[in-house]
Formats: sequence, C-alpha cells, structure tokens
Amino acid sequence: MSSIESVLSENRVFPPIADFKKNARVSGLAAYQALCQQAEQDYTGFWANLARTELDWHRPFSRVLDETNAPFYRWFDDGELNASYNCLDRHLATKGDKTAIIFEADDGSVTKLTYKQLHQRVCRFANALKAQGIESGDRVIIYLPMGIEAVIAMQACARIGAIHSVVFGGFSSKSLHERITDVGAKLVITADAGMRGGKAVVLKTAVDEALSLG
Repeated sequence: MSSIESVLSENRVFPPIADFKKNARVSGLAAYQALCQQAEQDYTGFWANLARTELDWHRPFSRVLDETNAPFYRWFDDGELNASYNCLDRHLATKGDKTAIIFEADDGSVTKLTYKQLHQRVCRFANALKAQGIESGDRVIIYLPMGIEAVIAMQACARIGAIHSVVFGGFSSKSLHERITDVGAKLVITADAGMRGGKAVVLKTAVDEALSLG
C-alpha cells in the first residue's frame, strides 16, 4: 500500500482574542495536554467526574461503565436525567435573560430567543405533544426546515422522553416513508413549507404522500 505524502504545511498561528481566552475552560497547550493525559489514564473516572459536575441528575448513577456486553457499552445506566432540563432549566436562574439561540433565516432576518423564551416555547410544545398522546418511548419524526422550530421540536421530544429522528427536509416522500416505517414513528412533525436558497420547499405534501404509502 502506497503512502500519501502531504505537500501542504501550515505554520501560521492564530492566537485567540482576549475575551475568548479569559473565559476559556481550558487555557493553554499545557493545560490541554494535562486534560488529555487525565482522560487517557483514567477514562472512567474522567467521564464520571464530568457527568457529576456538568449535568443535573434526577436519579444519580452508581455505575459508570458496564463493559459486560462489549462492544455494546453502557454508560451511567442506572442513572436518570432529562436532556432538555440540562439544556434549559438548569440555566434559567443565572442565564434566563441571556440569548440561548440565534437563527438567521434564508432571507437574512435574524431571530434571537433567551433561555426563558426558549424554555417557554419548548414546554408549550411538549404539552402539545402529550395532548396528541405522545408518551415516553414513543418515536417521533421531525421533518422541518432548519430553524428555531426544529430545535424546539427536538427539545420538546427530549423533555417528555420521546425518541426523535430528524429527517432532512429535502428527502422525497418515498425516503420519508422508509424512515417513518423503520423507526415505527407515532407522529410526524412538519410544516407547510420552508425556504432554501430563495425558493420555497414544500414539506407537507411530501408527508401526506409518505403517509399514503401505508
């Protein structure tokens, strides 16, 4: 087997701006190398420490890594957390009025939501899902344009324990039908259309056609 020789070298250095460096979690190459060494020497302890300090658990874990069925490893399998809670709720007290998400639409318009605003919209959407009979463990397909609504839909699913699968909005009705069938989806979240490259991309029609395939 022949080797590939690199003919490109890069010697430029791009130092971070002062504010970025000031707020960095790991500052400097030495600190980064020490972090990597720690992870290599005790990877279970490394991830256990991060899981305990960086996440809120509804039921704390006592087992870090179960390797009995390798290569199907199970991490923190006796613990319980809510991904949406960790993304939103745990930040409300200190960052509630700070920007949580910034979205630039196809036409260049920009929408910003604070943590409080995003939390409110996610909770409303989660309640709407429950009103439609969606429960923990149910599978949900998200077939939406790229935007804040898609993020809200994902967060709402996570909040109630539903399993979501995002399907690219450019896929055909046949491809969408295959994915609905493969995951056993109970619900499809979609929109009438979305904008991409200055053109309207119809979504709801594709969903109707996909569902008509059985």
